[in-house]
Formats: sequence, C-alpha cells, structure tokens
Amino acid sequence: MSLPLMIFAAGKGTRMAPLTDVTPKPLIEVGGQTLLDRALSLGAGAGTGHVVVNTHHLGAQIRDHVAGRGIAVSDESDLLLETGGGLRKALPLLGGGPVITMNPDVVWTGVNPISALLDAWDDSMDALLMLVPLAQTHGRAGGGDFSLDPSGHLIRKGDLVYGGAQIIRPDRLAEIPDHVFSLNRLWDLLIADGRAHGLIHDGEWCDVGRPDCIPLAEALLDG
Repeated sequence: MSLPLMIFAAGKGTRMAPLTDVTPKPLIEVGGQTLLDRALSLGAGAGTGHVVVNTHHLGAQIRDHVAGRGIAVSDESDLLLETGGGLRKALPLLGGGPVITMNPDVVWTGVNPISALLDAWDDSMDALLMLVPLAQTHGRAGGGDFSLDPSGHLIRKGDLVYGGAQIIRPDRLAEIPDHVFSLNRLWDLLIADGRAHGLIHDGEWCDVGRPDCIPLAEALLDG
C-alpha cells in the first residue's frame, strides 16, 4: 500500500534557538544529515507516495532544499496553522483518503516506523499513531501521552509517547471550525468514537527539539 506523506516543517523551532535564528529546524543536521532528509528517507524506504512539506519559519530555505525533488510545498508564510490547520490546508496537494504525517525533529532506531504503520493499517482505523514507551525515549521533557486498551485503541494518558508518525484519515477535519489548531482536536474526535489506534515502536527514539538533544540523537544513531 502506498499513501501520500506530509512532513510538518513549518514550526518556528523556538526550543532549538539560537540555531533556528538562521536555520529552520528541519534543516539542522544530525549525524551529517538534515532532520528533513532523515524523514524523507524513512518515507522513501517505506515506499510512500507523493510528498508534501509545509513551510513557515525561514520557509524559503526549505523550499530551496527540496526543489527539483518532486516534493510539493504547502506555504504557510502568511499564518502558521499548527498541525491540524496545516494538514487541512495541504489536503488539495495530498488527495483523498488516509495520509501519513511525520514530524521531522526526531530520530528513530529499529524498524522503519512508516513501514510498520503501513503493515499494521486496516480499514477499521481512522488513525494509527506510532507510540514509544517512555523508557525507550531520549531527550523527552515530560511524561507519556497515551496508553492502549487490549484491542489497541488509543486512550489519553499513560506511559506511551507519540513519536511523531501516524496514518490518519483527514475527513473529520471539516468538523473543526477553527482555522489554527492542533491535530489533538482531531484525535479527540476519533478517540471518542473508538477509531483511533496505536502501534508500539520496537526501537528507541530521540526528540531533537533542543540543541542539547543533538548529541543525544547522534549517540543513539551511533549506538
């Protein structure tokens, strides 16, 4: 199965300052490769379809970086829409049906998370989130996000961290009246209807949200 991929590359990266004063966070390098290219490589390795990135902060740098690579750009230079609003704006570029979304500011070990999500996805789901046990995370500030019931349905609160990769049906974005909003709003609708599921990642994961996380991520990759 091949699904389109959206990479959220529009954030301001305020936690990564001062590096993000001159470089958008997705173009910061970890282990000699930009975070954006690491995400693109995971998508390509999983055989995803066409790719969309959204841009806002220093967006021209990202647009130049992906130029000539067959990647569509959803421009949010006029207003940063957050993940939910950003996905909704990009839908004309993504086509109908479920989409893969990724946050590029993380690194993974173990099985390609996109491949694992595609293998586990079925039509009974409206969302399938890749989750990482808190003990397998690095650079994480705070606790977990979710737990799972015995059938794999998503429950708010627990020791599982959302890893920043998912497959989701965007249809119900139309029910959210706000222009700027987080995907948490859509997740809550799907959780209430028992249509949101989770998959536990088999490897480790590092949040690359702050400058001090870069050496943590590089050490994890050097493993």
